[in-house]
Amino acid sequence: MSDWERSSTARVTTPARPRKLAKVPFVELADGRLQGVVSSGSDIGRVYVSSVAAATYAFACSTNNNRPCGGARGSFCNHIRALINEAVLQYGAERVARYLKAEPADGEPSAQTLAHDMSAARPPQGDTKAAAPVFSRFLRHLAYLELAPTTAPLPEMQWFPPTRAVA
Repeated sequence: MSDWERSSTARVTTPARPRKLAKVPFVELADGRLQGVVSSGSDIGRVYVSSVAAATYAFACSTNNNRPCGGARGSFCNHIRALINEAVLQYGAERVARYLKAEPADGEPSAQTLAHDMSAARPPQGDTKAAAPVFSRFLRHLAYLELAPTTAPLPEMQWFPPTRAVA
């Protein structure tokens, strides 16, 4: 275990398998959705914020400028499929299926069976209200990557005073 893992108060979970960050640089299971940022296949300067809601599988995909995805018309687009694939690599198929409340028919879940089973349920197209907070969290994570590695506390992360401080 590395120094930063020992000094962290948050539990650090290792990815299920290593993944490349070029296509899907940010993926998370949060706010009752699988959500993340997916790079455009045609324009290097464009990214899409995609999400799939748990249980209903309502999906949304739009650019970071809130323009709708051209491929998400009535079914999952390639961005959402890439997001599901990367989530399975990051968290494992069982954890993603459990979080999204997706029970695969053939037993053992995979990214392909999850995407197929969820899209076969004819999910509704959701709203893109979550795109702004997701993209904001992605930008915040990018800012942390620019910091030099240290075990010292970050001032912006110190929400509570030290426990031994005298008021």
